[in-house]
Amino acid sequence: MLDREGFRPNVGIVLLNSRNQVFWGKRLRTHSWQFPQGGIKYGESPEQAMFRELHEEVGLKPEHVRILARTRDWLRYEVPDHYIRKDARGHYRGQKQIWYLLMLVGRDSDLDLRASDHPEFDAWRWNDYWVPLEMVIEFKREVYELALTELSRFLPRAAHHTRYLRAGIRGRPRDNLPNASADVPASTPGLNPPSEEAP
Repeated sequence: MLDREGFRPNVGIVLLNSRNQVFWGKRLRTHSWQFPQGGIKYGESPEQAMFRELHEEVGLKPEHVRILARTRDWLRYEVPDHYIRKDARGHYRGQKQIWYLLMLVGRDSDLDLRASDHPEFDAWRWNDYWVPLEMVIEFKREVYELALTELSRFLPRAAHHTRYLRAGIRGRPRDNLPNASADVPASTPGLNPPSEEAP
């Protein structure tokens, strides 16, 4: 499912433990590390897709996590042509993502990389929040930086800093909602998709 500009709607997941370290997964049979992510299916909300991907990729259920925040708008990255199937070239450009910040309220033993028949990761570890971007595939690095910077406002105060904040980027003033979106009811933070067309 692509939007009019050729971007596939997608969700990304930053999963924290009680020390504000993040889940960092090694992609199956590669040397690349990344956060869990996956496409939004037709009829799904971003939050529904996030919980489905969370279970498929790391084996966690909704009761194992708490939503702390999500990004305000879609964050986009383009995929280089040599990573795109030939039959999709000219139509598919990349991903547009809503990122969620989650707190693990379960145990490490609740994580299961083999929860689905098509595992995404073959190893994982807890990493400092400001992950080493050089370990991320190059075309995703800017989105990772933008997502981590935006979501870092909602970390517990002891771990809040902006190591990768680039000159010229400034955080927006924080309001009362985790995704800083006035059209989301305070009782249900993060449920509504962004103001752009529904995926």
